[in-house]
Amino acid sequence: MKMTTKELCLQALMIALVTVCTMVIQIPVSATQGYIHLGDSMILLIGVFFGARCGMIAGGVGSALADLLSGYAHWVPFTLIIKGLMGWLIGKIAEGAGSREKFFTARNLTASVVGVVWMVIGYFIGGGILKSSFIVAATSIPENIVQGAAGFVIFLVVGAAFHKANIYKIVSQ
Repeated sequence: MKMTTKELCLQALMIALVTVCTMVIQIPVSATQGYIHLGDSMILLIGVFFGARCGMIAGGVGSALADLLSGYAHWVPFTLIIKGLMGWLIGKIAEGAGSREKFFTARNLTASVVGVVWMVIGYFIGGGILKSSFIVAATSIPENIVQGAAGFVIFLVVGAAFHKANIYKIVSQ
């Protein structure tokens, strides 16, 4: 699939946005040996506003890069898959008639909730594999829910502002 120079630049910027937002504020969580961050809100925004492909690439690559640069290299393969699939799911569910005319649609909200739920389940599975114990991995569920909920709230606030600013028209010029 061919990409224009503009699309390539936008995709690179989205990867960087996810990486930076994941790394700027990191609250370490000892139970998960991970951290709570703001990157999920960017994956939610990118999936809804730019679609499944952009959501998948920015979510997977941007989050995996943040893990690698933050010293969590053991999570990189899991994060690449989990966050990539998160962005793809959000984009696929959110796309469709009317999703650009209104921001607060059932489709956009459902896409976001599904993305966050997948993230929690994905990290539970990844943690179970890494720790060789799904019982130990279950301790990560509350922290991942908090991370997802925080990302969802930020997504709602910033997404409403993006929609009001007509981000679709600005980017498509």
